[in-house]
Amino acid sequence: MLFTRKAAAVWLFLTFERVLTAQIPLSSHTPSSFYPWVENDLGQWVLDEGPAVNATGHLVFETASSLLQHWANTRHRIGHTIVPGTVPVGTVLYHGALTSPHLPTALDWVAVEPDHSTFFCKGPIETGCWHLTLTVTRPMKVLYFDGNSAAKLPEGTMDTQDLVAWSEMKPERVWSEERRIKDLCKWGEKYGVNGFVRMEMNFEIMICNFTSHMEIVSFLNLASIRTGTSTDPPPVTARHVFELMHSASWRENYPGETRIMLDFSGLVSFYDTALVPSLVPRRVGLDRWDHRVAGISSEDMERVQDRLAQALALPPATTSGIDWKTVLRVVIDRYASRLEFIQHLLNLTLDDGSIFDHAQQIQRQLRTVLLPYTVFAALPPNTSVTANATSLWAAPVFRECAVSHTASIASRGTTLTPSEHLLLQAVRDTTHEICRVVTKMWASGMNLGVDAFYPPEQRPEVDRIHTLTGEWKEDVTHLISWLDWSVWVKCRPACGFEEMCYLPTWPFGFVRTPGAPPQAQWDSGSLWPDPNKGEWKRPQPKCIRRREPYGL
Repeated sequence: MLFTRKAAAVWLFLTFERVLTAQIPLSSHTPSSFYPWVENDLGQWVLDEGPAVNATGHLVFETASSLLQHWANTRHRIGHTIVPGTVPVGTVLYHGALTSPHLPTALDWVAVEPDHSTFFCKGPIETGCWHLTLTVTRPMKVLYFDGNSAAKLPEGTMDTQDLVAWSEMKPERVWSEERRIKDLCKWGEKYGVNGFVRMEMNFEIMICNFTSHMEIVSFLNLASIRTGTSTDPPPVTARHVFELMHSASWRENYPGETRIMLDFSGLVSFYDTALVPSLVPRRVGLDRWDHRVAGISSEDMERVQDRLAQALALPPATTSGIDWKTVLRVVIDRYASRLEFIQHLLNLTLDDGSIFDHAQQIQRQLRTVLLPYTVFAALPPNTSVTANATSLWAAPVFRECAVSHTASIASRGTTLTPSEHLLLQAVRDTTHEICRVVTKMWASGMNLGVDAFYPPEQRPEVDRIHTLTGEWKEDVTHLISWLDWSVWVKCRPACGFEEMCYLPTWPFGFVRTPGAPPQAQWDSGSLWPDPNKGEWKRPQPKCIRRREPYGL
């Protein structure tokens, strides 16, 4: 038996060796980069030059990667993106504002979840309410406004809709929903648009024609979810409010609401500085929470209208065939958790005796991030510790990391739409800064001598290691703040099994007006926040109960 095993092992080894020797390399002279368009002058890959103060590529990236995701659009409620899309055949939609079993003859709304539509189901407990379920029978062309675009507030949540419907902001019409849907549908008719997607407590679609793309699945006379017999409309229960938010949480993060297929090749962003230059000076010195579309020039508005017209004239499929949703997500998947973990390690407090080992752990994390791009020749000119060590030697690593996600797209000569060129540049800008900071941190660790792969002749002094980790902490903190990915916004510590992590969502979860009854109507002013203060301005996650007594 032992002889048989040895013979088999020898046979496998010889066979494997023969396969290896038979393989022919793709090229005997592999270039430093497979993409000739990449600039060979490494002088442009400077580790100490950060992005411009008014750069917006990372904002285009973050908003585009967050489309149709409840969490990110609850956190940053003022939308800056408009995207064409399609609701595919077989999609089930719901309408709960009926007073009788008849299909709406006027323009009206549908929800993607029955927990949302039944919230609007009229009728007292004596008679119940009528609830309509519909299915899409042919692809329905829609236009999506990102942000919390159905929140009835004059502070900017409806800016982009107003610009499409009326070519200017109309904050005094914040509650003019019938006029808004009428004018939006009139505008979209020439482009074949039959719906406008927005996010209220959950996602909804403003339907222009109920009979052109949908058919009835059922009319049901449901038991009322409301309490009382005489209030018009009677108040809903706290339990139904929670379940509405619970159903919205299913679409919190990637992939988000998948029943609406967005066409990224037609994306229009108000962070596009070439398309909307008039908004650049209006954002100077402002936090992202304060960014508004208000103040756009008439010339820029005309360009936006023209770009939308071009986008809506395109076929529903992305012309280049590039799956931009995945391209964006791959970048987040690759870097989000690792950057977060590096920041965690740098936030730990350590004594002098353990600081060197800890710095080596962080250096290993940095090396892991850069592993696919750490070319063999990238080494400091002298592995010994020098006071004025530079990091020019690390430029090839920076370059390969920065272009890895976009070089193939740019080099193929694929015909890209203006929207796709914007997305390509957004990925470039974002990965450029990530790779610049991480390479800078890794190179400084190499220069100082905390990299276990290239140990110095003498261990660095403790004070210098503390200085290094302090610089690392500043670098990664600034990078995470600049990227501002909503994937990092979570309840800490994590919620228990009987809890749900929740971001304050219009119109729930805010402090009631003193003296208001606990079961105030959902649309009562007592539930409204001050849009310029606290949880409304900068929503923070918190754990809420999943069973009685509820509390948002």
